[in-house]
Order: sequence, then structure tokens, then C-alpha cells
Amino acid sequence: MATIRNAREDETGTLRDIGLRAWEKAMINVGEMVGIRDNARAAFDTFTRQAWLTITVIEQGGVIAGWAAREGLDELISDFWIDPPFQHRGLGSTLLSAIEADIIRQGFDTARIETHARNEEAVSFFEKHGYRINWLSAAYSPKLDREVQSVGLSKVLVEESAETYGPSV
Repeated sequence: MATIRNAREDETGTLRDIGLRAWEKAMINVGEMVGIRDNARAAFDTFTRQAWLTITVIEQGGVIAGWAAREGLDELISDFWIDPPFQHRGLGSTLLSAIEADIIRQGFDTARIETHARNEEAVSFFEKHGYRINWLSAAYSPKLDREVQSVGLSKVLVEESAETYGPSV
């Protein structure tokens, strides 16, 4: 059984390593990882140490299997990582549902996420869960010290009810 909970400060090293392993798997389709792995590791290290309060983890059997973050505590899921040995077990779906519930509880009606454009597995995962691609761009990433192609996806979590006059039929 999976458990969802807030991250703890003493777990930042574990979270960094999970993020890096999941990132490396995702980057296989992109290639050219030589030289940027160290930058990515440093970025994960800095992020998890500074933003651990915004991180939600999923555990299975008492082991952290993945994590997600909402760095700005808004509708943007800034990070979403499942450790490769735990992928394809439904844990990502469980974690995503918990994050979406948090977004709704905090008053937002839409969830957003960004990922590398060539991360076909992630794009497919989010599309399977109702997300739609809104944009495609290429921009310089200071974290990785290179230009990165990205896609933005979003999902409406709360449908607006139509305002009508009189009794509904």
C-alpha cells in the first residue's frame, strides 16, 4: 500500500537521488547528457534542500518511491519524479491524484506542469490523466546551462458551473 505524506528535511539527499535517477531515465531520448549530469545533480540538491517544505512524497513499503513539488504553492506542479524501479506500478497516478486534490483544496481550478518536449513517457503519462498540451517552447535553462525544449500541459480540475436564472431543467 502506498502512503502520501509531506517530505522531511532529513530526506533531501534521498529526494535528490530519486529526482536525478528519474531525470536520467527521462533524458535518454534527449541524449548529450555528458557534462550536464553534474549540473542536474547540483540543481536537484539545491532544490530539495531549499524547497523541501513544498515536496510531497509517496512511499511504498516504507521506502520513498517518488515525489512531487509545487514550488510556488500554486497550480504549477514544478517537479514530478518517480524512482525508475517503482515506475509503472500506479504510484505516479496515486501521487498525481493527491497533488491535484491539494491544488483544488487551495482554491485553484486548473493544474499545470511543464516537461522536456522529448520526454515522451511523461507527456504520455500526463495526457493519459487528462492533461492537454498548451504550448511548446525552447528556452535557456540556467539550472542545466543549455537550451531546453519544453511543453506546458494543463488540466481543468474544477468545471465552472453555468450560471442560470430560474429552476434547472
